[in-house]
Amino acid sequence: MAIQSLLIILAVLAVLLVIGVPISYAIGISSLAAILQVVPLDVSVLTAAQRTFVGMSKFSLTAIPFFVLAGNLMNQGGIAKRLVDFVLAILGKLPGSLLVTNAGANALFGAISGSASAAAAAVGSMVKEGEEEQGYDKALCAATNAASAPSGLLIPPSNALITYSLVSGGTSVAALFLAGYIPGVIWAVCCIIVAIIIAKKNGYKGTPGKFDWKNLAVATLRAIPALSLIIVVIGGIVAGVFTATEGSAIAVVYALILGICYKNITLKSFWKIVVDSAKMSGMIVFLIGVSNIMGWVMAFTQIPQAISAALLGLTDNYIIILLIMNVILLIAGTFMDVTPAILIFTPLFLPIVKTFGMNPIQFGLILVYNLCIGNITPPVGNTLFVAIKVGDTTLAKVIPYMLMYYAAILIGLLLVTYLPVVSLGLPMAAGMV
Repeated sequence: MAIQSLLIILAVLAVLLVIGVPISYAIGISSLAAILQVVPLDVSVLTAAQRTFVGMSKFSLTAIPFFVLAGNLMNQGGIAKRLVDFVLAILGKLPGSLLVTNAGANALFGAISGSASAAAAAVGSMVKEGEEEQGYDKALCAATNAASAPSGLLIPPSNALITYSLVSGGTSVAALFLAGYIPGVIWAVCCIIVAIIIAKKNGYKGTPGKFDWKNLAVATLRAIPALSLIIVVIGGIVAGVFTATEGSAIAVVYALILGICYKNITLKSFWKIVVDSAKMSGMIVFLIGVSNIMGWVMAFTQIPQAISAALLGLTDNYIIILLIMNVILLIAGTFMDVTPAILIFTPLFLPIVKTFGMNPIQFGLILVYNLCIGNITPPVGNTLFVAIKVGDTTLAKVIPYMLMYYAAILIGLLLVTYLPVVSLGLPMAAGMV
């Protein structure tokens, strides 16, 4: 029954997605179709409605709308320019200074805004003029911008990690946030290394002259208010001063005050930001609620146990099993957004990795890292196409450069997958593991 239910879910889900049905409806309908084989229609519909309500009624979900609103306030609050100047002051002497700055600033702005696409749009626009003046290849600039933007999704505050915490049965958000730093930095560093190698090959030099400490001091002072958001919010959550939900509310207040002080947020723009955030939050929360139906169906039909038995029947080598999971997640990420993929694959794969003793925190970072790669991979690849649009180039010209970035990012994925200390080091040091 389990395999039959899984095939029904996958088949119906695939058909609905192909014909353009929204992912939330597709998940709900495919789950309902799977359970109809064992439960009458009236009971199935009633159970689906109950599970949806239960899935959306968790208090911890409040953190997601607040972080979405805080991110949108930051996007409009004049933060990107200050972060670009800050990173340029630090890394500007390296070969391909603007490429390196783009990668570093994307990591910071993506972490603050919570959106890879927003980082690619904002930071990419900021460095575009300088890159054009210095004769940088447009396709290379777009590839660097796209490849580095998702690194911020791993660095807290991260809605993807909050979603995983909920779906995985309450894995500590504070521990997940701490665990995200090193994988996020690894992703950014991989992109910076590739950018430097290509820059040297193409003759792109760093900013001339000696290192300017005065410029660094000025850029740091201008960036401190934005960077303090990460320190205040994440520091408070990790230290236990407030919960993730309370921290998200503090982030909203902080971002709003910052935007007003920078004179980039007006009453009219604030209303638009609130409306946009409400729409985005509604979609995310409804998606989480509907996915609760799928979680119940999987538990009822024992799909995770069947998949676990099938994989362990192929091999008991955890290295091979993790490799298979990575391949599946990488393929799924090219077609699905991060949030729905987390909702679908967490209940499938988490029980399996627990059988050979993997900590749920480490698996959460493996999962999110994999799915973030999908943000820059065709055919969906929203962040990739945003970067191409900002860079005024084409996919055909960008892909050759992207292949080099993919290779480096995949090396980072292997480190996160097979070296537990990469994701568990900071939580262990803080006594959370």
